[in-house]
Amino acid sequence: MGLDFDSFVLAAPTADLSEEPAAREHADAIEFRMDLAEEPLEALETYDDGGGELPILATNRAEWEGGEWRGDDERRLEVLAEATAFDAVRAIDIELEAIPEGDAEDVLETARERDVAVVASAHDFEGTPARGEMVSTLTEASKYADVAKMAVTAASKKDTLALLSATEQLTAHGDTVATMAMGDVGSHTRAVAPVYGSKIGYAPVDPAQATAPGQYDLETLSKLVARLHE
Repeated sequence: MGLDFDSFVLAAPTADLSEEPAAREHADAIEFRMDLAEEPLEALETYDDGGGELPILATNRAEWEGGEWRGDDERRLEVLAEATAFDAVRAIDIELEAIPEGDAEDVLETARERDVAVVASAHDFEGTPARGEMVSTLTEASKYADVAKMAVTAASKKDTLALLSATEQLTAHGDTVATMAMGDVGSHTRAVAPVYGSKIGYAPVDPAQATAPGQYDLETLSKLVARLHE
């Protein structure tokens, strides 16, 4: 059964699944960064056999999208598809750019067959696109996935407002989205975006292990989101 994104999901990103027990108090899921792990499939097998409790959102991020998978892209997607066979893997994240060209067709089909949810993601590490462009990108991602995710880099409060406005618009339209602004200027959106409808947040157990600029630690983000939802 796929991960349920009807309500907000706080994911703890890590390349080391042995950190999962430390995340249980505050996280709803683990984002397993397969591209940062040495033997990701073996780690998933150990997690399944060892009684890991939190569901996993598996990400095998391409280097061209800010990740560290440096091998063949076809093999990268094959490994991600193989991850869907593990009971703990309830969702996968795949780059939107890989989908329309057909490269990810087999991964998407495998995920659907195994009832694993799909997050289609887009990242902008240079800036924040115009509001209309963000809406278009997220709308496109929604065609292929259960959740459309977009992470941008904010240089001003105007950028963060544009992101939150796009989030609210798409949520009101009935789309399931996850949005955040990276960097110091946009860090507050990680706590505020769920108020506007964003369904996924990311925060490491150890702030020193952040996988994106501007991430809060897990306990802090958990408390901020809960407080804003009261």
